Amino acid sequence: MKKVYSSATAALDGLLRDGILIAAGGFGLCGIPELLLSAIRDSGVKDLTFASNNAGVDDFGIGILLKTRQVRKMMSSYVGENAEFMRQYLSGELELEFNPQGTLAERMRAGGCGIPGFYTRTGVGTVIAEGKEHKEFDGQTYILERGIFADLSIVKAWKADETGNLVFRKTARNFNPPAAMCGKVCVAEVEEIVPTGSLDPDSIHLPGIYVHRIVQGTHEKRIEQRTTRKKEAV
Repeated sequence: MKKVYSSATAALDGLLRDGILIAAGGFGLCGIPELLLSAIRDSGVKDLTFASNNAGVDDFGIGILLKTRQVRKMMSSYVGENAEFMRQYLSGELELEFNPQGTLAERMRAGGCGIPGFYTRTGVGTVIAEGKEHKEFDGQTYILERGIFADLSIVKAWKADETGNLVFRKTARNFNPPAAMCGKVCVAEVEEIVPTGSLDPDSIHLPGIYVHRIVQGTHEKRIEQRTTRKKEAV
């Protein structure tokens, strides 16, 4: 099975249509599949639902798709740093399904493992629990959360071999593995593709069985918030 594609556009060919649910990796601006997101924007598909920790910033990450009004709904755990996200949500233009961060990650992982739902105490007694099934276990109340089964997963990794085994670098190993697992099809953009067999099996973070298409590219690697201090006088 050929998994390596020449461009992000080629890697997404035949996978995009209006109204689909896309699971996207990344945390803040770290580990965002920026090349695939740009290709999705350029494709013109609309009414998309994204399951992602956040929506990036106004001009980077999923923020570029909010700007072009291609996103109908966000399933997210963090909604800061993006003024357009806030404006669309407050004006009723964007639907938001808010998730505690660990719950969102587990919903993705559950979907990838074929688990339709699980119970958690997180969110009990808050707006998160409204409309959800409640159940008692050992004297404690839990709420039912559903696994996420996405039409498409898009992730960013550091290295891949030609069979799709992925290695994530440092903080990029955040939502990327569970996001990759829960899609019917997973497309990964990577910084480097190495020959099959050259990766240490114990260092592989996501087995290639989850990954269907790979594209290598050059990435911007932005810093979301730069904090500095004044140089002390000698």
